[in-house]
Amino acid sequence: MQSVDVLVKGRGAVGSSLALSLAAQGLTIGLAGAPEATRADDVRTYALNAASVALLAELKVWDSLPADAICPVYDMVVSGDAVTDAPAGRLSFSAWQQGVRELAVIVDAAALDAQLATALRFSPHVHNVAANTPAALTALCEGRESAAREALGVEFKPKPYGHRALATRLITDQGHQGIARQWFSAGGEVLALLPFERPSPARSYGLVWSCADERAASLLAMSEVDFERGLNAATSGAAGTLKLAGARATWPLALARAGDVTGPGWALLGDAAHLVHPLAGQGLNLGLGDAAALSRVIAAREAWRPLGDERLLRRYARERLAPTIAMGELTDALQRLFAHPSPVARDLRNRGLDALNQLTPVKRWLTQRALGL
Repeated sequence: MQSVDVLVKGRGAVGSSLALSLAAQGLTIGLAGAPEATRADDVRTYALNAASVALLAELKVWDSLPADAICPVYDMVVSGDAVTDAPAGRLSFSAWQQGVRELAVIVDAAALDAQLATALRFSPHVHNVAANTPAALTALCEGRESAAREALGVEFKPKPYGHRALATRLITDQGHQGIARQWFSAGGEVLALLPFERPSPARSYGLVWSCADERAASLLAMSEVDFERGLNAATSGAAGTLKLAGARATWPLALARAGDVTGPGWALLGDAAHLVHPLAGQGLNLGLGDAAALSRVIAAREAWRPLGDERLLRRYARERLAPTIAMGELTDALQRLFAHPSPVARDLRNRGLDALNQLTPVKRWLTQRALGL
């Protein structure tokens, strides 16, 4: 095509969702970038909040997902790193107590990506185009290594944690009952079990284990027997006896926010705009929140205002400033708090978890923010 209204660079979940949302407004969308190859060993899972699910439902994607590709989270149990003679360090959330249907929904990443790709193929306003196709607005959704962001000269200096996240699939000899579990331990290590339906209905988990680079490399190199032994020791049988049911994959963790997320004729979304620690499972939710916000801003623009107008795009930047900074600071503070090695810090953080567990109004406020409501 000679030109499009909006050029979306990046075909991940954020870029695909933005393209579908803008196409629904009747805009001509150019989608650039190579489609992500479908991998049989993809072990990624996404924890989506209510706002993300609502966006995907609006795009006619959510209800088309296979039933076993999604699993609601009804309860969440967070455990600290208390020792036997210290406070318990335990925090729990219940969807019933918070007055919501579910705390989150765990979705198979590959299944979601495939359904988004199918929706794009049937959208008459979305076209595959070259990366240099002229457009009134260019939306950069290329991820943390965005070449287009770098070409614009936008400041983006990730602060490495010196940690990696390790992901895989597990099966257990006990039903998960829709309970997500998370353990904080010394050195800022975070282990999360996300209830799932694949490969074994009601007895599967997605694992995200964040730990120091050396530790992650060791876990990746372990035999299955040794890995399972270490995993079951770390979870103390709370989720039953866990066994590997997929390959292991790792990626580096960092905290970052772009110096500018908009400019004349361009906007950054998703990991191209911000990186947060995965301990709260909010990375993709922030990105989908970006897509929903930019789509709203464009839908509400004055009829005479161009799509790439800098003042228009600043409305999007202002709307996303507080949520992204708040989530980045919160996850960073929690990671640093549990990385502190002193016994005093350990005592304070575990007492803090216990105290927070008794503050129902605060827990409700946190739940509403996590749900994107």
